[in-house]
Amino acid sequence: QVRLVESGGASVQAGGSVRLSCAASGYTLSSHCVAWFRQGPGNEREAVATMKPDRARTYYAESVKGRFVISRDDAKNTVDLQMNSLKSDDTAMYYCAAQGPWRYRDGDFYCSEGADYKYWGQGTQVTVSS
Repeated sequence: QVRLVESGGASVQAGGSVRLSCAASGYTLSSHCVAWFRQGPGNEREAVATMKPDRARTYYAESVKGRFVISRDDAKNTVDLQMNSLKSDDTAMYYCAAQGPWRYRDGDFYCSEGADYKYWGQGTQVTVSS
């Protein structure tokens, strides 16, 4: 049975940092695309960052570029999201996802940025106060 468990959610002030972690069991995160999504109040779930199995290409939503970093620890079978310079707009439930489909674009394969991943965690809340 595949299980993804997120941790690290917190309430912080604007400008602060939070590191989220997602631990997998019953599944090897390095075998396929992994991603972090978020869903704020009244918003659709959106991809924040994705990573290919070989780490050759990562995707970041425009709103988080330069502030968030996705990383994977294969020894621990975890995928983390380091979030810096947090803004109130970053307030959301954050979800870890694994085994997303491929998308072919501009001569290369990318991890899907849609909410069509097979495995999901239960989410962890990040609240940023201004």
